Amino acid sequence: MEWIDEGIVISVRPHGETSAIADVFTRGHGRACGLVRGGRSRQLRPVLQIGNHVEARWNARLSEHLGNFRIELQRGYAASAMNYAARLAALSSICTLLRHLPERDAHANLYEITMFVLSFLDDDKVWPGLMVRWELALLEELGFGLDLSECAATGSNDQLIYVSPKTGRAVSASAGEPYKSVLLPLPGFLNKGRPGDVQPGDVESGFQLTGFFLEKHLFMPKGEQLPDVRTRMIDLVRRLSDGVQGSQD
Repeated sequence: MEWIDEGIVISVRPHGETSAIADVFTRGHGRACGLVRGGRSRQLRPVLQIGNHVEARWNARLSEHLGNFRIELQRGYAASAMNYAARLAALSSICTLLRHLPERDAHANLYEITMFVLSFLDDDKVWPGLMVRWELALLEELGFGLDLSECAATGSNDQLIYVSPKTGRAVSASAGEPYKSVLLPLPGFLNKGRPGDVQPGDVESGFQLTGFFLEKHLFMPKGEQLPDVRTRMIDLVRRLSDGVQGSQD
């Protein structure tokens, strides 16, 4: 059995003295693992960096086997982000969260969104807001999508400024007023009824929103916490918004 697909390297671990096992999030085959012979060589180490866009050829005698990968680099996002702490943390956060997708289950829409976010990773004014939307898309793909289209209490789509932590549904200003201390803020840029630029504080509120539901649905049931790299990314995004450069230099 054999297939060829494009994908994003999301993890690599050593295998034996010279090989590696790569986990690749592909467009048409979802998460797929395979043995890369010589994967620890000087030639292949730069290719097998998390976040890199690659072409992957997978083959095995039976579909349930681990299989073997032959991987060729298409675009080195890891190298491009290496000197920018915030971008590198974002890339690492994406890959860490993608590893929670079920193996061999295609998520073509999430793949397209992921590639779109990566294409803007060199624009520090744009990618933080896109990362919030990406995490919303991940929740949707995992079956825990939020309903931000109308108020859960009134059915209207006016003045949606809260989200219920219980239901993941939007709540209007008037309906949520008595309960605002326990509701989550809905940033304006996530509200289809309030188009406009991302305002100061919106991205952090967005990460607070997505982080709550990622922790609730994805990590707490496994007895885990949100990844440290995501926390680091949010801290670095905060510094970017305060005018601090993301360069590690």
